[in-house]
Amino acid sequence: MDISRITGYLYISAWPDGRDVAALHALNIRLVISMTWRPPDRRLSQSPLQLLRIRTLDSPVTPIPLSGLQQGVEAALPVIQAGDAILSHCRYGRHRSVAMAAAILIGMGFTADDAMALISERRQAADPYIFYIRRRIRIFETWWRDFQQTDPA
Repeated sequence: MDISRITGYLYISAWPDGRDVAALHALNIRLVISMTWRPPDRRLSQSPLQLLRIRTLDSPVTPIPLSGLQQGVEAALPVIQAGDAILSHCRYGRHRSVAMAAAILIGMGFTADDAMALISERRQAADPYIFYIRRRIRIFETWWRDFQQTDPA
């Protein structure tokens, strides 16, 4: 399985399949965030794993929706707070999964620049600096900070 540990609570991978479930359990991964249009293997949603599908395309003309990044961060934070880990994946583990991982790090208090630098350092295949992914990560950072200040919860 092509997987990279970004932090103790966050991993990025290329497309996992059901044969990878035991490895995910061993890494204490409890939430798999699938950033692909194609449905992932059903075994990735078997307990104790939870699967969150955020259907996205890897395209500069179809940006990842901020609502999808928000949904992923809001699902990830309680898992992380419980001491478990998250896997964000897309087809190759280069763009969409990287954007989600950066959003999660931003949700944990990182800046966009620090999140992109850490991901680049820890996952050789990651390319958070490609213009349309970098732009989305930075827009999410601004949006998330504003959202956190205005959210009554």
